[in-house]
Amino acid sequence: MANEKKTTKKVAEKKTEPKKVTGKKSSGKFAVIKTGGKQYLVEEGRYYNFEKLPEEEGKTVTFTEVLLTIDGKTVKIGKPIVEAKVTGKVLSQFKDDKVKVFKYKKRKRYRKTYGHRQPLTKVEIVKIG
Repeated sequence: MANEKKTTKKVAEKKTEPKKVTGKKSSGKFAVIKTGGKQYLVEEGRYYNFEKLPEEEGKTVTFTEVLLTIDGKTVKIGKPIVEAKVTGKVLSQFKDDKVKVFKYKKRKRYRKTYGHRQPLTKVEIVKIG
């Protein structure tokens, strides 16, 4: 028993560091708009993919159904909409990734597979106001 060695395990400690935010700084202007039957929280200078809009590439689009605006210190909530406009620039029209749909009924020999690609519009939000 005199030759026994004492071993100690060293456990690695996990260091937590704050996450660094890279890219553009936030402009502080936000809005909630309604388009394509959905609501989106948008910010100036960012890009968003909306349901297909009828405008062509390079044209400007104006969203008039604004539900909420945040401008630094002031918040305006609409009942149901705010008297404000959100202006964006259409960058491209494209289709989303394919979604496969598979229908199946057991013991009936029924199987059906098809896919769907949703048409979308990429828009850069230029101005909230």
